[in-house]
Amino acid sequence: MELKKNPKANVGRNSSLYFAVGLNVMLLLTYIGLEHKTYDKDVITADVLMLDDQFDEDIPITTINIPPPPPPPAQKPMITEAITIVEDVEDVEETVVKSTEIGQDDIIDEREIGVEEVEVVEVEEDIEVPFSVIEKVPTFPGCKGTNAELRKCFEEKMQAHLLKNFRYPEAAAELNIHGRVFVFFVIDRTGRITKIKSRGPNHLLEAEAERIMSLLPKMEPGTQRDRNVSVPYSIPINFILQE
Repeated sequence: MELKKNPKANVGRNSSLYFAVGLNVMLLLTYIGLEHKTYDKDVITADVLMLDDQFDEDIPITTINIPPPPPPPAQKPMITEAITIVEDVEDVEETVVKSTEIGQDDIIDEREIGVEEVEVVEVEEDIEVPFSVIEKVPTFPGCKGTNAELRKCFEEKMQAHLLKNFRYPEAAAELNIHGRVFVFFVIDRTGRITKIKSRGPNHLLEAEAERIMSLLPKMEPGTQRDRNVSVPYSIPINFILQE
């Protein structure tokens, strides 16, 4: 004997639908439970300020004495000018202004104008020629010979002058100051030593180098094209402390 089932009584035919609906409901409840926030409710006490009495401050009434405004200035009397009509009886001479321009018909006075003689003074230009290219180098006292011999003698005399007049500054020696000082000077057209300048590690050494160069004797000036010229010259001086 076969059992016959009513299709409407089949419970498992919509099981997937029920499962999906139930799953969505659980997820919704879980989400609501996780996102739900609670806040602590503090007891807020509100005090009401009651003003039973009202204090009125009496403001004293002060009287300000304001001086009366000054009276308006008195109006100045109107001055009326009296116009008198005078008959034109006298003849008035007109002033004629002569022109200062010279025309073709005007005669020019012939006058002799003297010109004073002006003395023309030639100013010699101070030309500087380097020591290495000058035709004739400045001559140190006691040097003779050709230009090459004069150049060599000049350098030897310069070294001898340095050794003779060299003096190490005591203050620089106590402070252990040493180094090389470059001295620049010019032998002018008259043979004198001018424009002495120095450059070194300390002003004490520079002052000593300039002092030595200022003791140089007067020389015979250098010449270029048979003309006296100024000759710049530079020399290094080594300041060395010996232990």
